Amino acid sequence: MSSLVGGVHAICDAYVDEYARLYPTAATEFGIQGHDATLPDLSPAGHEARAELARRGLAAIGAARPGDDGERAARAVFAERMRLEVDLHAAGLPGSALNATWCPVQEVRQAFDLMPTESSEDWAVIAARLAAVPAALAGYQESLTAAAIGAPGASGSGSGSSGAEAARRVPAVRQVEQVIGQCRAWAGLDGGGSAFGELVVGAEQVPGVTAALRADLDAGARAASAAYAELARYLREESAPGATDVDAVGEDVYRLWSRKYLGAEVDLREAYEWGWIEFRRIRDEQSAAAARVLPGGSVREAADVLDADPRYRVTGVDAFRDWLQERADRALADLAGTYFDVPDALMRLECLIAPPGGGSGAYYTGPADDLSRPGRMWWNVPAGKEVFATWRDLSTVYHEGVPGHHLQIGTAVTAPGLNRFQRLLCFIDGHGEGWALYAERLMHDFGFLDDGELLGMLDKALFRAARVIVDIGLHLRLRIPGATGFHEGEVWTPELAVEFLGSRTLMDARRAAAEIDRCLGWPGQAPAYKLGERLWLQLREEARARDGAGFELRRFHMDALRAGPAGLDTLRDLVLGRLS
Repeated sequence: MSSLVGGVHAICDAYVDEYARLYPTAATEFGIQGHDATLPDLSPAGHEARAELARRGLAAIGAARPGDDGERAARAVFAERMRLEVDLHAAGLPGSALNATWCPVQEVRQAFDLMPTESSEDWAVIAARLAAVPAALAGYQESLTAAAIGAPGASGSGSGSSGAEAARRVPAVRQVEQVIGQCRAWAGLDGGGSAFGELVVGAEQVPGVTAALRADLDAGARAASAAYAELARYLREESAPGATDVDAVGEDVYRLWSRKYLGAEVDLREAYEWGWIEFRRIRDEQSAAAARVLPGGSVREAADVLDADPRYRVTGVDAFRDWLQERADRALADLAGTYFDVPDALMRLECLIAPPGGGSGAYYTGPADDLSRPGRMWWNVPAGKEVFATWRDLSTVYHEGVPGHHLQIGTAVTAPGLNRFQRLLCFIDGHGEGWALYAERLMHDFGFLDDGELLGMLDKALFRAARVIVDIGLHLRLRIPGATGFHEGEVWTPELAVEFLGSRTLMDARRAAAEIDRCLGWPGQAPAYKLGERLWLQLREEARARDGAGFELRRFHMDALRAGPAGLDTLRDLVLGRLS
């Protein structure tokens, strides 16, 4: 076990090495070499080992004395994250995580998407990791069982062997049912091929893959598929009967998750009220944009006109991927050296269609630590979808690419003066998703969206404001205020939330239901987009007021991005020079 000793940067770097060993899928995600053959221990013992690492990290960083401003910032960022990890573990939340968007179920499967496949050595590593899937998912089942009965060690409030009883954490039946479907799809139980069987087909054309290695890959694929089938059985037969039909997590748990995704303690009721104000503001702006597209028409009527416009239609998944790549490449060429400083290493962004069976929408994976793997934009395409209305999607290209996540995350990875924790492990949604949402608006401000594409951007912005309302409203069981014209005075329910999205945005009923399921299973994450954007806008104006005539937008953006990720409270202190 490595020692967390030395100066601030040395402690943070040592933490990354130890965490990569304890959580290899995170190492793969962030391009930290040497851990791709293994998977994390997802049992209560594994969760306790990672909590103990966080406790040691917090103690070490508390005793360290920063040598300069860079270490002072790094110390604040690291300490805030370690306190959070300790608190989350004490509440039993990591060990009970089960949802259809992002938990160990998806993390284990998606780790294989990021592994190199160019050589026989690469495929030998994949074979080893496939063989590790059954043990990883068995440990995950052990944690879910311990959390459901409140077993000692499930919460990590002590050493895991103290005998202290943990709070019972049972999953919501809504999430259990959806995860069962994902497990069945990836195991190949519903008529399609298994995700792992399809993965290893790619080894056939690679020189040096021997018959013995191919046999290991086939055996690993069968074992991984069987492990997901077993997890589906466990969830159906053992987890679902004890699951709760109450989706709301309540205020105490919600505050912890909100801290995780924002890096800040916020007044949740003020945020809820602000969400309504912001929703109305964006809706008015959207109506004005719709009137420019179709004078006298409604937003939905303008959307119908745009959907039918051949300028915005792409047919075929391959053609859509090509469109994504072309627009991402064009943004890089247009913005580099003019609006932003883009390192040469970031001038490549790879656009891919995500493997089937995942969630909806797009996501980004950053470049490897050594830049051997580029940043990638992944797009989930629903089965059977062949026609794409690009006016709806262009702002998302900017969100996931440049000037969004690719610029933000890539700048941190390549920035001098940041330690490996800042560069690789510290993604905070309020900072990252807030920046990416802010980046969408910047592209409008810079003149890169026409009226149709602006309408698409505003619909997504309206949806993000709606998620502040429904996410907080659902989990805290708040009432719908007056003067909204929507079920005034009623307490939020999932059915009302689906109706709200379906009737107040351009989202269809299926997508609206999926988004509410996401909010219910991933409390506190969805509001981080809009609340993070709110802070970025506030910071920009505070910096403008501080600098007066000397304010330069490009310098503000690059200085903030090169400072690396931080919780929102820390970010404000860091950008405005208030760290002590």
